[in-house]
Amino acid sequence: MAAALSVLFALLAAIGNASGTVLQRIAAVTVPHGDAFSVRLVGHLLRRPAWLAGIGVIVGAAACQAMALNLGSLSLVQPILVTELPFTLLIAAAHSRRPLPAAGWAASVLVAAGLGLALAAAAPSGGHSQVAGSLWILTLVCTTGVMALCVLAALPRPRGRLRAALFSSASAIGYALTATLMTAATDIFTRDGGTAFLTAWQFYGFVASGACALFLLANAMESGPLIASQPALTLGEALVSLALGMIVYGERARTGWWLLPEAVGAVCVTWGVLILPRVDTETPRKL
Repeated sequence: MAAALSVLFALLAAIGNASGTVLQRIAAVTVPHGDAFSVRLVGHLLRRPAWLAGIGVIVGAAACQAMALNLGSLSLVQPILVTELPFTLLIAAAHSRRPLPAAGWAASVLVAAGLGLALAAAAPSGGHSQVAGSLWILTLVCTTGVMALCVLAALPRPRGRLRAALFSSASAIGYALTATLMTAATDIFTRDGGTAFLTAWQFYGFVASGACALFLLANAMESGPLIASQPALTLGEALVSLALGMIVYGERARTGWWLLPEAVGAVCVTWGVLILPRVDTETPRKL
């Protein structure tokens, strides 16, 4: 029952994130080029109702994600968020009042079927809630270090797909770190109550990393089209989250012959994720 509820809340989080992505994209395309990666970018977006609405939806999605992580493992919850991409295209198509092309539907089915197959075969389980301080330090240094490298590589680039992909990759790592810290924080809330939750460093850690990831995503959307930013964000967050779940919490998946259907599912998801953003080129520029 807990696993089923975890999946439900993860799907709600994916739908919320998809809605927020569309709203943020609507706001981000109006940002003057000179305001990218600066405080002026935030100031400009704060004056856009679409961006504020997107933030509100994403906060609700984060609450659903926290519930999902409280009920299920990081390795179960985070891959489900891959469905954010087909939901994004469906919501974008509805907003533009244009039907989703057949390629979009086919790719969405590929993502859903591949994800279902991979999760059923992997059956993520196990894990522990106690993490050594030294492991936390190593995790924070490695993730923030790679994020910094992606940002430093993106800044000199002109606006385009590569710049968007680099910012999106940094954002993906930030969101994966946010989920990892959120898992620890929600466990503290369940075990020790609200006071311990609000005084735990993991709480402030996931708030800070989430805000940073959101800022980087805004820059990714300003830098280039969804075809560049969304695959890096969707696949990157899922893969980094799986790695962190195994490294930090000791979660595990089935191996042996189960690796075959897991691989087939992963290929289907990757294929669908790479196809889906191209559907955005058939929708109006405002998306």
